[in-house]
Amino acid sequence: MNATIPPAVLHCREMVCTGDGEIDVVIDAPQNGVGPAIVLLPSSQRDSLDFDPLARQLALLGHRVLRPQPRGMGRTTLPVRQLTLHALAQDVIDIVEALGGGSAVLVGHAFGHFIARVADMDHPQCVRGVVVAGAAARVFPAGMAESLDIASDPSQPDALRIAHLQRAFFAAGNDPRAWLEGWHPELRAVYRVAGTVPAKDRWWTVANAPLLDLQGAQDPWRPPESRSELQNLLGAQRVTVQVIDQASHALVVEQPVAVAGAIARWMALLPEGGASSAGAAHGV
Repeated sequence: MNATIPPAVLHCREMVCTGDGEIDVVIDAPQNGVGPAIVLLPSSQRDSLDFDPLARQLALLGHRVLRPQPRGMGRTTLPVRQLTLHALAQDVIDIVEALGGGSAVLVGHAFGHFIARVADMDHPQCVRGVVVAGAAARVFPAGMAESLDIASDPSQPDALRIAHLQRAFFAAGNDPRAWLEGWHPELRAVYRVAGTVPAKDRWWTVANAPLLDLQGAQDPWRPPESRSELQNLLGAQRVTVQVIDQASHALVVEQPVAVAGAIARWMALLPEGGASSAGAAHGV
């Protein structure tokens, strides 16, 4: 009989209790359950299961990866009424304190980077670093928001949705069809309003923690002339820019190995934080 081969990555889910309800958290970690904590925050109207390949890669590289399911998704029971970025940032901090050892790197994909940046503004003591992955330019290029609305609308014909997914999210040669599923258009209005409070002008100029600006080389939301806008605003000592080849706005699912490698290399240069032994008390 063949011996059982232990998995290279531990994978489980935990429910974290808060004052308003519970947050469903997917956890991927090295076999000993210990590693620097990373929290992955998904893009608009999508849940954190998009990060499956990226989370596994980061765990294989020795990180403890926490993926809270956003309000209204998975088994998370927190209310979705009157949401703000402040409230969503507090959800992240609740996860960091419960499962991340009190300090973590926050990786925000697209809309998720709004939440990561506000968490860094509101709770700098808990944020070791911020990775903005697929962050749009300060002013969205024309037509991108409209493509998002069509691509995320299951009532539209598949062919039209695929065309807009290809236009706005996936580089040429990368198959967008997996993103026909997984949208939560019923939450579009709720999260769109949440993204305006506080206004972008309030947090855009704030970066307490070091910041990695990961951009897809073919991302129409981030045209070449905007490559350095965050670095120019916040300073080269604060912001590192890296461009991921053969990737567009959905770079975290298009190129998970390259994205994981970029995050891990950048994290290795950060000052030591309290997250280095996170997970030891939780068994995963």
